[in-house]
Amino acid sequence: MEQRHLGRTGLRVSRIGLGTLTWGHMDENDAADLLKVFWEAGGTLVDTADVYGDGEAEYLLGRLVERLVPRRDLVIATKAGSVPDPDRRFDGSRGHLLSALDASLARLGTDHVDLWQIHAFDPETPLEETLQALDIAVSSGRARYAGVSNFSGWQLAKAATWQLAAAGTRTRVAGTQMEYSLLQRGVEREVLPAAVDLGVGLLPSSPLGRGVLTGKYRNATPADSRGASEQFAPFVAPYLDDAASRVVDAVAIAADGLAVTPLQVALAWVRDRPGVTAPIIGARNAQQLTAALSVETLSLPDEICQALDDVSAPVHRYPDQDWSTL
Repeated sequence: MEQRHLGRTGLRVSRIGLGTLTWGHMDENDAADLLKVFWEAGGTLVDTADVYGDGEAEYLLGRLVERLVPRRDLVIATKAGSVPDPDRRFDGSRGHLLSALDASLARLGTDHVDLWQIHAFDPETPLEETLQALDIAVSSGRARYAGVSNFSGWQLAKAATWQLAAAGTRTRVAGTQMEYSLLQRGVEREVLPAAVDLGVGLLPSSPLGRGVLTGKYRNATPADSRGASEQFAPFVAPYLDDAASRVVDAVAIAADGLAVTPLQVALAWVRDRPGVTAPIIGARNAQQLTAALSVETLSLPDEICQALDDVSAPVHRYPDQDWSTL
């Protein structure tokens, strides 16, 4: 699999990443199959978080590393900052973040993670305090690189600029993880332009529109799908409306014309968008992951990309577009 640099750093990762959001509810043998298939295909980037399965995803990944895959062959990314507190969903305090990192390392069974990410912006904590935790993590060797997740455009720009303002003493923001797909292009308004300008690599989550872009929901909801499960149905539901159906139909038409699958078309589109480093795939089983990894040899023709751009185009109004032309 092709490797790409994460932002303007020396960190190289596979251009498709493996997500572990559901690993806290997954059988260990199934997770082992996923990790083995991913590694054998040349995949290196494995993304997790301390809250996935209340820590079980990290714990499971830690048990599988070395037994199945050499630690040196993986780029392990995790996150901290989300908390199970209805009154405070995010805690970006330095104390919480560094304690969470230590707990993650213990569950993962490693002395460092390759990429440590702030899971979300915490408005209750000064941003410079949150970012200082990144500096401490990197300077102490507990993390090799640092990033953020779910930051808006201004939040990302402020964080990345703050870190660059004292080059050599602060660790730069290497990447930002955000939902991005043909069904969710909101990052194109401000997040992606900020990331490109400041040398921050984008790691798209849910690149298949929470599974909807595969086309499996076009006629009905499969009984074995996440959309049919009590836990994940609300996660899928927002992308089952008429607007999404038009995009899914266009993806299916493109796939028929190229003699490939809708999954491959949707994934190739987001993988090759400007500023994107590596979409994160959350496959349910090895068969699904193998289908996703088969996109490696596919590059979409320009006319197909343009057609998909047009049918899925988000509405950009003042001040998100060039207001001088208004």
